Amino acid sequence: MAHKSKILLIGLNHKTAPVEIREKLSFKTTNIHPLEKIKKELKNFKEAYFLSTCNRVEFCFVVEEDLKTEFLNEFSKFLEKETSFSWKSLEPHLYFMENEEAVKHVFEVACGLDSMVLGEPQILGQVKDAYREALNYKTSGLILNRLFHRCFFVAKRVRTETGIGGGAVSVSYAAYILAKKILGSLKDKTVLLVGAGEMAELACMHFYSSGVKKVLIANRTFAKAVELAEKFKGKPYSLEELATAIIEADIIISSTGAPGFVITKKLISSILKNRKFRPLFIIDIAVPRDVEPDVNDLENVYLYDIDDLKSVVEESLKERKKEALRAKVIIEEEVLKFQKWFNALDYHSTIKSLAQKLETLRQKELQKTLKKLKHLSPEERQAIDILTRSLVQKFLYYPIRFVKKGYHEEGKYAINLIRQIFELDEIHSEEKYIEFFEEELKNKTKDTKYQ
Repeated sequence: MAHKSKILLIGLNHKTAPVEIREKLSFKTTNIHPLEKIKKELKNFKEAYFLSTCNRVEFCFVVEEDLKTEFLNEFSKFLEKETSFSWKSLEPHLYFMENEEAVKHVFEVACGLDSMVLGEPQILGQVKDAYREALNYKTSGLILNRLFHRCFFVAKRVRTETGIGGGAVSVSYAAYILAKKILGSLKDKTVLLVGAGEMAELACMHFYSSGVKKVLIANRTFAKAVELAEKFKGKPYSLEELATAIIEADIIISSTGAPGFVITKKLISSILKNRKFRPLFIIDIAVPRDVEPDVNDLENVYLYDIDDLKSVVEESLKERKKEALRAKVIIEEEVLKFQKWFNALDYHSTIKSLAQKLETLRQKELQKTLKKLKHLSPEERQAIDILTRSLVQKFLYYPIRFVKKGYHEEGKYAINLIRQIFELDEIHSEEKYIEFFEEELKNKTKDTKYQ
């Protein structure tokens, strides 16, 4: 007998956990990808996906329903070992979702509906990267492949059918707004970007377009700093030259993804005199954090981390909330479609759907044919009816036998393939198929008429 699969999502985000806990679960302090560790250390799962951003850490698993308890037990021990937190202290910050609720959450995350900045577009790229890693580590299979392919389709629908993505709003934009809120005009300010990744580039765009006096870019890979500096007419530095760059700066935006502190209290205190104790505003948007919290104790140094951006973000929500309602309607519709497919990964419902579809096609084609053969007697009509029924039954025999023979694992892939080939999840697919079939028939039999 087949065991039923469950989609299980476990995660935490900026709403449920402070940055101190999120950074421990980000797995950015290790060279081994968490999916590689999960493959080696966890046994009771079939598929896995891992997403880590500055605002969230999420795991999505496919597990057998009767192994769920055993899996959660081994997963809790895995997190305890990797984070040094006890499960008791971690659990209150985690959310647990299953099946339909988990699918809805994945769609909402990819569409930016669960982000700190509602509708921000960066998260979709991060979800795609995370799915790519699952493919790379071969932890994504039939169910997660379908889930994330559908997820990207949903995100595209939401972007094109609503205004949820209107305006340049992101964490990097929120950092820019915070700097502007604190300092007013930025035209006479020098901005230092520590890190040259996507987040830093987005921040650079906002500050550059506001007309800041100078842009400085410090990065571990100097070539990348040079590349970004050329793009924004800035000045590049290596991380070894960070102290020199900070002496010039009025504002620092740090987003390196480094495993430890890049900017320390010792570093800043050593250059305060050279800076003539000018005010220094540091906005740390990295997870794990780039800046040692004790930096905030220094004179005329003001440190803000990613959680401090929340108040800025709230001001950006008003215009997008109306569009978010429209996005949620689309998501609800798509969740139902996915759930229908997921529930149909079952032998009986798929064979029933296939039989119904073939019977619908048989009846439509039979009726059209009999209209052209009006001279047939009732007995002859009945004979044709019996013949077509027999053909449909014989056609069904082979897929039924193959699926039954291969069930449970190979059979599920076969079921998925059958549903795709015969478009069992598509609306009005019978009509589309008939139109295609009739067009093909017309092309092949242009000079042929019924006798």
